[in-house]
Order: sequence, then structure tokens, then C-alpha cells
Amino acid sequence: MKTWRQSQILDVIDREAVVSQQILRQKLRERGIDATQATLSRDLRDIGLVKRAGDGAYVRPGTDRGSPAAGEHLRRAVSSLLRGCERVDPLIVLRTDRGQAQGLAEWIDRAQMGEVAGTLAGDDTILIVCRGAAAAAAVEARLTEMVKG
Repeated sequence: MKTWRQSQILDVIDREAVVSQQILRQKLRERGIDATQATLSRDLRDIGLVKRAGDGAYVRPGTDRGSPAAGEHLRRAVSSLLRGCERVDPLIVLRTDRGQAQGLAEWIDRAQMGEVAGTLAGDDTILIVCRGAAAAAAVEARLTEMVKG
């Protein structure tokens, strides 16, 4: 149960800015997880979460997820690494040179685009799973714009 609860804590803080334990407890309760404040405090310590300087939200240590810097890194990575892009309903398939897909997928993940549910990367191909066809079209447009500069 502890491992599941901690994985859910990470999922919550990766998806949205959570600035207090009370809000985090509420988000976990919505997922069917009832944790005491003491349990939650221990989990946060065990996971090693820290508070972000700008807004006080919990984040994984050493990450700049969702920051403007991450967006700029993504723009540079897309413009230099992306070789092809094909949208198929809520999915987008990206092509890179050999050995470049995992690095680009990491920058896509760090940018925390709300339209993106997740990425899967191989050696030279990335699969982006979007939250619907409209979301995929928006992501495709954004990536295309990044390539054009």
C-alpha cells in the first residue's frame, strides 16, 4: 500500500502544482486513498520531495519540470533533433536520428504539456499519447512551429 500511495503522490505532483499537504491529501482522497497527515509527511520525506521556489509547489528534487527553461530546452531539442512527425488520431509518432529519441522524449516530458498523457521512446522513434485528437493536433502544431523556429 505504501508503494502505491507514494506512486500516486508522485503522479499528482507531476500533473499539477500542489502547494500544501492538505491539498495533496484531498487529491489522494479523490483517488480513493485516505492517508493521515503524519503518513503523508513520512511519504513526502521518504520520496524526497522539495518545495519549488517560485510557487511553493512540491516537486521532485533537481527538476525544472514545467518551467520556462524546460520549454526553451524543448524548443531547442525539437528544432535540432526532430526529423519527422506524423499524427494518428490521439497519437503522434516522432522520428529522430539514431540514439536521439530518448533525450527528446525526456524534454517533452519535462515540458509537462497538458495535452500529453505520456511518451514512449525507442532508439529513433517517440510515441506521444495525447489526451484526444484535438490535443494531438495542438501538440503537432506546437512541435511544427518549434521546427520552423
